Amino acid sequence: MVGCCCCSVPAEVKNNEFRVAITPAGVRDLVLGGHHVSVETAAGEGSGISDADYAAEGATIAPDAASVWESAEMVVKVKEPKAEEFQYLRKDLTLFTYLHLAAYPAVADALLASKTTSVAYETVQLANGSLPLLAPMSEVAGRLAPQMGAHFLERHKGGRGVLMGGVPGVGPARVAVIGGGVVGTHAARIAAGMGADVTVLDRSLPRMRYLDDVYGGTFKTSYASAGNTAELVAEADMVIGAVLIPGAAAPKLVTRDQLSTMKPGAAIVDVAIDQGGCFETSKATTHEHPIYDVDGIMHYCVANMPGAVARTSTIALGNATMPFLLALADRGWKQACADDPHLLEGLNVHAGHLTYFAVGKALGIDVISPQLAIK
Repeated sequence: MVGCCCCSVPAEVKNNEFRVAITPAGVRDLVLGGHHVSVETAAGEGSGISDADYAAEGATIAPDAASVWESAEMVVKVKEPKAEEFQYLRKDLTLFTYLHLAAYPAVADALLASKTTSVAYETVQLANGSLPLLAPMSEVAGRLAPQMGAHFLERHKGGRGVLMGGVPGVGPARVAVIGGGVVGTHAARIAAGMGADVTVLDRSLPRMRYLDDVYGGTFKTSYASAGNTAELVAEADMVIGAVLIPGAAAPKLVTRDQLSTMKPGAAIVDVAIDQGGCFETSKATTHEHPIYDVDGIMHYCVANMPGAVARTSTIALGNATMPFLLALADRGWKQACADDPHLLEGLNVHAGHLTYFAVGKALGIDVISPQLAIK
């Protein structure tokens, strides 16, 4: 351990974001490691965690955002900084959170201007290509997607008035899931469990073989050619977008023209909206105003879906981030990243430079290698 680290946890300010970046168990681990933890008052309330719960494990309760940010060497959050938080960014600060900079250029600009060292949960990547800090929220969002889509298929919400599982004599809803990764697999499982007729589209034959071996009979798979995608989208009552390219803007896989082929009142759920969305007509919405209508098609594009089930999400996220958070606190960001190439993949910004290629490509900004940043 290089010394005591002052870790601070602000309350989230994104619309209806009820998650918090650390649990009381996480506070205990940091305190036992010799670190100081400051948590903004009421930060955990949306997840059912009180100030007293944090204090009992050794956290200091900060009275407001300014004090929790200003006392920090490292700030741990759930979501990217909002405009009102840009004033707290500074050169000697490490930020550890979801960033999704390809979809939020203003956040990238603020981090570059402040020279804040920024490690993004969503680009920490293991040797097998998996994303350990994105996976738990992908699991939550995937499981939520059919639930939310089903709600907005109800007629009084503007939808087709179709029941996911149908009833005897009336067929079930047809659901197309674009992408067979973590989000898509969990979405397909839940939709199929609700009784829907589900097809997962993917371009990876090994992945489709895996899905067929494990879930054969539960849902179908189809190769994600342009033709197959267009056909299934036209037939679907619900389309779930579940495509991810780590750090990069999501590809637009369904065009506006294709909306005219869909059934009036069909529902689109774009789980890729944090990376800009995979439908041409997608734009980020909030839990307060979650849906909008384009050409008679209901669009659900909430950019922080797991915040709807904040307690589950907070605990799941804390379980995943804690080993990396301890490494950053124990050794400092530079040594921790030097020791762990997977954590180094999470470095997105340092000293006014972007350090993640896919983000730079999406934003049209020059990038330096992360290896150069840790020298």
